[in-house]
Amino acid sequence: MGSEGHYRWESPRHRVWVDSFEIAPTPVTCRDYAAFLAHTAFAAPTGWREAAFSQPDQPVVGVSWFAAIAYCEWLSRTRGDPFRLPTEAEWEKACRGGLEDAEYAWGNEPPAQIEYFKGEWKGPRRVAEWRPNGYGLFNIGDNVHEWCSDWYAEDYYAVSPERNPTGPESGSRRISRGGSWRHQIKASRDAHRSSLPPNYAYTDYGFRIVRTL
Repeated sequence: MGSEGHYRWESPRHRVWVDSFEIAPTPVTCRDYAAFLAHTAFAAPTGWREAAFSQPDQPVVGVSWFAAIAYCEWLSRTRGDPFRLPTEAEWEKACRGGLEDAEYAWGNEPPAQIEYFKGEWKGPRRVAEWRPNGYGLFNIGDNVHEWCSDWYAEDYYAVSPERNPTGPESGSRRISRGGSWRHQIKASRDAHRSSLPPNYAYTDYGFRIVRTL
């Protein structure tokens, strides 16, 4: 997990073990999130009624970390299974898709050289339009930033436990991973870390769910 020779908050590169988990093949979609809104009194996300962000097969965006947690809690009650956000370590494990030493979910080819990522995007692409990674996961590392459960600390990797790290005990920002349709380069490296205050709700932030086995 992590990298050397990039940003200081991605180092040191270190070995991590995580217990078995299931992760959704795509981010939560607008279709998925509409069911949550229909059965709860939760407020609609930022941009929910805008055409650029509201197509059924687009990843839902404009959700805060708290909204993502509320969705997981609702889905857990509805399905009778424990759903949650991935930890940062689980997300990176999933993104790598079995390519432990590759830079990106698909290998080492830079996204700027891949046709799918070229040009201006007016909003997030529909999920699963491009090829999956080695674990069968779509858009992990591109299209939208994805919330993780952990608090963020720049120096956490220096003290992270080897097994099932869950981030620092407190903080002011929550971890997010992956690239964004809004950026010039729309995919990020497997090890790239970003973060945001958990109450923020931007239209390039979505989330993917996990089920503990």
